[in-house]
Amino acid sequence: MKNEKLIEMLHECVRACNNCADSCLSEDNVQMMAECIRTDIVCAAVCKTTADILASDFRNVEGMIKYCAEVCEQCADECEKHDHSHCQKCASICRKCAAECESLEVTLAKDQSSAV
Repeated sequence: MKNEKLIEMLHECVRACNNCADSCLSEDNVQMMAECIRTDIVCAAVCKTTADILASDFRNVEGMIKYCAEVCEQCADECEKHDHSHCQKCASICRKCAAECESLEVTLAKDQSSAV
């Protein structure tokens, strides 16, 4: 399957974000975790949608890949503000996912420039 490595990374990010959001709900001060939970939920949704799109043969993916990388970075930034192990793990996976997205962005840009 095309983009299999990135699709797997996106699914791993979805799992990490969902786990982080769920774990944040069990923290003593849930209100303090509200932005982390919100960001986790959005990141999981964007990563899942991006994986679904990449699994198809749809070609116009550059904007989605770029947005996904941005959201993953935002999620990592938010999670890194918290010392909880689930937040730190999520931040690490989000950073890896963003890097994979950026790698595909570079590849797509090279493919487009060579096609012109």
